[in-house]
Amino acid sequence: MVPAVNPPTTSCHVAVIGAGAAGLVAARELRRSGHSVVIFERGNQIGGVWAYTPNVEPDPLSIDPTRPVIHSSLYSSLRTIIPRECMGFTDFPFSTRPENRSRDPRRHPGHSEVLAYLKDFAREFKIEEMIRFDTEVVRAEPAAKNPKKWRVESRNSGDVSDEIYDAVVVCNGHYTEPRHALIPGNN
Repeated sequence: MVPAVNPPTTSCHVAVIGAGAAGLVAARELRRSGHSVVIFERGNQIGGVWAYTPNVEPDPLSIDPTRPVIHSSLYSSLRTIIPRECMGFTDFPFSTRPENRSRDPRRHPGHSEVLAYLKDFAREFKIEEMIRFDTEVVRAEPAAKNPKKWRVESRNSGDVSDEIYDAVVVCNGHYTEPRHALIPGNN
């Protein structure tokens, strides 16, 4: 296990956007360094791209801006092409655990095993207590009264919240919403 770093002389209040692999490890390291952390997760669980849903968007080309956005780039039988030994965090190996006989022991596990690993990581380091689930960040910008701070506007079930943070770490990934080239005559 990596030893905790000495706390900084000044503790910062940090917003982390996204509770996938990058957001979880960023939050853990920030807290280890003595900062207070809030993780904003648009979904209802951790895992980011590894949180599978069988639902698909009704508008796969994302033409209709009012369409429901269904975040998923997984399919039900997906397995990793990278061996589990290369996917884990240095101080929290992605190994098979004998106490979990129902888990996927293969070297190239399925997406549900990757998600279970991320949940194990969050549980081990008590990260879930920092997460605001079903909360979307709709804006992050320098604070008007103090440009060295950040104003983060978030929405949860219609309730909008404005908060000030010392820093923002963006870990929302590349797979949130499709991007399509605008090609004249091909719209």
